[in-house]
Amino acid sequence: MNYDTFVDQVAQRTGLDPDRAVQLIHATLRTLAERLTGGEVLDLAAQLPDPLRLALRTGPDDEAAERFDAREFGARVGERADADEATARAAARAVLTTLREAVTGDEFDDVVTQLPRDYRDLVEPAMSPGVGLRRA
Repeated sequence: MNYDTFVDQVAQRTGLDPDRAVQLIHATLRTLAERLTGGEVLDLAAQLPDPLRLALRTGPDDEAAERFDAREFGARVGERADADEATARAAARAVLTTLREAVTGDEFDDVVTQLPRDYRDLVEPAMSPGVGLRRA
């Protein structure tokens, strides 16, 4: 999936304009990168278009995943994108759903495996059959 399609799908899923969607995509991916091991971040980044890879950029000391719950995940996304909690959580769900469509199923499964159960609300919509974007 190319960058413009990724942005368009997140914008459509959230009902936000593309510029706002980009802010929330980057905030979500940056937060996800903190929650995943460094090797998994690199594997995920390898399947995304260049502008999205930048959001997943990690440092040399970022091999270990930070441990934080889904509530903290939403708070970090909201803080990074200057968004309220509901908007941040909705955007995170939209980004994860679009991410599932953009990468291989095995890669998405590897990402989900690293997230604890309390992330279910964010991840399950992406795992549901028929989550593809409906076009009029």
